Amino acid sequence: MTSMSTKVRSRGACDPGLLWGLVVLGLTGVVMIYSATRAALVGAGFNPHYYLERQGLFVAVGIIVMYLFSLVDYRRLEILSTPFYIAIVVALLGVFVIGQSSRGAQRWFNFGFFQVQPSEFAVLVLILAVATYCERRPNGLAMYDVVRILLMTALPLLMIVVQPDLGTSIIIVLTISAMMVVAGVPPRFMSFLAVMGSLAVVVGVYGNILQKYQVDRFVSFLNQNSSDPKIQALLYEVSNAKNAIGSGGLHGAGFFHGLQTVLGYVPEQRTDFIFTAIGEQLGFIGSAFLILLLAFVAYRMFRIGQLARDTMGRVICLGVFVFFAFSCFENIGMTMGIMPVTGIPLPLLSYGGSAALVFYSAGGIVLSVSRRMVR
Repeated sequence: MTSMSTKVRSRGACDPGLLWGLVVLGLTGVVMIYSATRAALVGAGFNPHYYLERQGLFVAVGIIVMYLFSLVDYRRLEILSTPFYIAIVVALLGVFVIGQSSRGAQRWFNFGFFQVQPSEFAVLVLILAVATYCERRPNGLAMYDVVRILLMTALPLLMIVVQPDLGTSIIIVLTISAMMVVAGVPPRFMSFLAVMGSLAVVVGVYGNILQKYQVDRFVSFLNQNSSDPKIQALLYEVSNAKNAIGSGGLHGAGFFHGLQTVLGYVPEQRTDFIFTAIGEQLGFIGSAFLILLLAFVAYRMFRIGQLARDTMGRVICLGVFVFFAFSCFENIGMTMGIMPVTGIPLPLLSYGGSAALVFYSAGGIVLSVSRRMVR
């Protein structure tokens, strides 16, 4: 009788709200990236459809990967968690040997047509690794288990910090911390880890461990009203981003319009600052609708985790939820000046093949959990 029940659940339909929410976000991202880059490409004499075609391909591949992951029983990923972990550690080490360097950061493998950023995949691999470990501890985590998880996380985390990629490092810390809480780590121990983490930040800032530009970004964020020319120069991106969003007004300037977007006043508008193009062209109404869609997708991930039938499912969904939700909050927040600039992409809306593939893979795993959750 039990096997029959399990068999019926395994053939259940995946969550339609999450599925279509992720698809709509990806397609919206393709349109907004095209709208944000067409004028600049035409002015430079390049193919105006360059980023449209590439992001369209990334999203199409991502949707296929998401669907395939949704068909696979997420519990089968348990046997792959260790090989995935080893592979991502090797990839992160390889970045320092044969990776591509850009603006002082060594984060990518360049394969000609596309670039791969291993740190993006490291977040998802760690989610699977920690969830697998927690599944094997049904009675909760002892102190020894917590230490094992921290060591498991520390190895890739330190390599990502050195690249340097502070934004992804912060996401990893927050995601793994939330997963440990769900897995049963006592609150008093999490409080101790929070204090130690705060001390590590202080040491990083004042001990010259962080890069100078990272410290400068944080200092400028805390002093946005300063009249110091050096600080105002550091706030150039944020100032133009806020101007672009504000100029959109209630209804926006419309697709392929908007002074800030057309003239390219906002740097990296197709990637880190894609929300400025959304704000200027779609206005408050369009931006609010998109934020609600992002919130709905995050809620479905959280809800599926609540209804998951086992520890592994719950921990995976909670990890993906934090990964997705904080990425949205940080990216949109930094364009509005309420969060420091860290270079975190806006999920499925920013340009980038690695990010699209990672978020669609994560969504597919959550959809797999939804097929087998308690209804």
